[in-house]
Amino acid sequence: MKVKVVTNILEANDRIADENRRIFQEAGVYVINMMSGPGAGKTSLLVRTIQEMQKKVKIGVIEGDIAGTDDAERIDSLGVPVVQINTGGGCHLDANMIREVLPDMPLNDLDLLIIENVGNLVCPAEFKVGEDMKVMLLSVAEGHDKPLKYPLMFQESSALLLNKIDLLPYIDVDMAKIRKDSLSLNPKLKIFEVSCKTGQGISEWAQWLETLVKK
Repeated sequence: MKVKVVTNILEANDRIADENRRIFQEAGVYVINMMSGPGAGKTSLLVRTIQEMQKKVKIGVIEGDIAGTDDAERIDSLGVPVVQINTGGGCHLDANMIREVLPDMPLNDLDLLIIENVGNLVCPAEFKVGEDMKVMLLSVAEGHDKPLKYPLMFQESSALLLNKIDLLPYIDVDMAKIRKDSLSLNPKLKIFEVSCKTGQGISEWAQWLETLVKK
């Protein structure tokens, strides 16, 4: 019975996600679902990405957190439309949560909508929200064992950003293993090495994303 219940929940979510996707397509908006564990640097990456792309691409953001508005306030200070979703304990955003806030987002004025999911390496990968692609952020400080411990998120993502590479001189992490294990799970995965602190690698990531948005 448990399997049936879980299946029903995912099927219902997928139906709403498909409707969200139709709404996004009609508005001409490219949508990415950004996922990571807590503290990997999703909001810092958002800030860097917006600063890099803002003059060429109209961006909106949906912020997902268990509680608080700090991340949304950081994004709002950049002058882009942002909506906050607080899950109140939920470990992920689902399609219905996104659907509920779409009236507050000026979709027809946007080229790119970035959904920052709740910090979690498990649940967000299971729930579609209507996105064009999932993007995963992994802090190198989290260790090289994460791809094989949390395979679904790597399998579901189109791009993997390895953040905090400025810390590499100070930590014991095998970057080659992260790449090898990630690509063994998803051979099509596009991998970027970035530092949101120094800005290294951000322009390459932003340029790649811009080509997708403007297709």
